[in-house]
Amino acid sequence: MENYIAELFERDLLKLRDEVKNFKDEDNLWRKEDGISNSAGTLVLHLTGSLNFCIGTTIAHNGYVRNRELEFSATDIPREQLIAGIEHLIEVIKTTLGNITRQQLDETYPLEIQGQKSTGFYLVYFHGHLNYHLGQINYLRRILEG
Repeated sequence: MENYIAELFERDLLKLRDEVKNFKDEDNLWRKEDGISNSAGTLVLHLTGSLNFCIGTTIAHNGYVRNRELEFSATDIPREQLIAGIEHLIEVIKTTLGNITRQQLDETYPLEIQGQKSTGFYLVYFHGHLNYHLGQINYLRRILEG
């Protein structure tokens, strides 16, 4: 089966990596403006943690252990480490979703987040979550750096 879901995740994770690279001042990855709850760095950690858990742990059973508290408390992870985390996640996505079958997509996802739904439903849900925060990161970068 040709897997459009894996392709879309990879495309948008590469955009996330590019957003991190496009910050002219690395310190701005951890800056916020009034009324903004999370820095771009925080959102990157949240996305990589969430997707590594929801896809890597829950679907691939790869043993990833999520530290959600750290995702929202860290303030000084170097840019290169954020990029490495994104690149590792791309490999997790390609390995896990690259050959996923229609039957696997139709199976009930093991966790209930928005009710009992199929794995395919949740993959679309997670992709939307990625893009929501990707847009926030893009907008915050442009606000902070002009």
